[in-house]
Formats: sequence, C-alpha cells, structure tokens
Amino acid sequence: MKVAIAGAGSVGTAIASDLHAGGHDVLLIEQDPELVARIRGDLDITWVVADACEVSALDAAGLATVDVVVAATGDDEDNLVVSLLAKQEFAVPRVVARVNHPKNQWLFTETWGVDVSVSTPQLLTALVEEAVSVGSLVRLLRFEGGNAHLVEVTLADDSPAAGIALVDLGVPREATVVAVVRDDHLIVPRGDTRLAVGDEVLVLVTADAESAVQLLLVGR
Repeated sequence: MKVAIAGAGSVGTAIASDLHAGGHDVLLIEQDPELVARIRGDLDITWVVADACEVSALDAAGLATVDVVVAATGDDEDNLVVSLLAKQEFAVPRVVARVNHPKNQWLFTETWGVDVSVSTPQLLTALVEEAVSVGSLVRLLRFEGGNAHLVEVTLADDSPAAGIALVDLGVPREATVVAVVRDDHLIVPRGDTRLAVGDEVLVLVTADAESAVQLLLVGR
C-alpha cells in the first residue's frame, strides 16, 4: 500500500515509521526544509519538501498514485485543505485526517473529503469511558464523515441481550457485531454466539441505527 502523509511533526513521523516498518510505501510531505534535513536520516522513506496545501506540489509528489492520504499536520485548516485536495483533485480512495481541536470535529466530514477523522482528546475520552462504563454505549471511532461509528457496550446485569444468541437478537441491517471480548479473550462472533453479562460487545453501526442497537444491548 502506498501512503502519503502531510506533516512531519511527531504524529506524522510516528505514523510514517510504523507504516514503513509494516512494509508499506510511505511518502512524507513537509514544507519546513530544516526539519526535513534534521530528521530524514532517521527514517528511510520518500521525503518531499513542499507545501501540502498546494495542488501543484501534491501533483509533483505523485498524489494521484497513492492509496491513502493522512493529513497529520498540527493545523486543522491545513488538514482540511489537504483532505479536500486529495479527494477532489486526485481521487485518493482513503483520506484520514487528524483533528487537533475537538471544537473543529464537525468540519471533518465527507464534504471536506475526510473518510476517517481522528481526534486524540475524543479518543482518550472514549477509552476512559469504555474502561469505566458498564451498561452504556460508548463511541470509540467514527467513519464516513460521522455517518458510521464503532461503538462498545459492556453488558450489565440487566442487559436485555444477556443470554441471547446473536442470531436471535434482531440486530438491524445497518449494524454488525464485529467482536466480543469475554474474560480478556477475543471471540469472533457468529450467529450462535450467546452473549453474557460482562461481555464487551463492539458494533459497527450507522448513525441511524445506533439508537436501535443501544436498545438491544442496554435497554431503555
């Protein structure tokens, strides 16, 4: 997979390092030549010194040939511009954008070319809630501009889903149970998988079906 990353800060370089170690072809775009000169020796990837907010620079970097673009700069406006250009000008199949300030989260949608947005504060909040919340639905990640979520529910004693097999649960078509964690062991769910109190149930669900899933797993 070929991945282009905009921004060579700590986030961008960490992502580049991990993807490179995973065998992917990584292109890192950074407009600060001094920063590139300082760190390029530590990371054996393709470096481009350019402004990722300029169409000509992205064209010269070969953005039309990449599979994924990661907008990882420390500026939300720049990340939105990079995302929009990647999607509209170069038809990049997958665009992932970093959200620096949670108040800007609402902007990071398909309108701006963003397929997946990642907000560190919101992710940390979700992980804290996931660790301490039993009997409530917690959003872990959002996809498709907020139209789909990965949610988690730890089944409480009074969960209507406890003791019920997935095939009998009546999960809506717009939702899929993707994993069940029980006693620190991952269970790949099947139709005959019977849920139990204390199970951590992960569901990929559209925004429209989220309330129905909550009703099934949490109750009223």
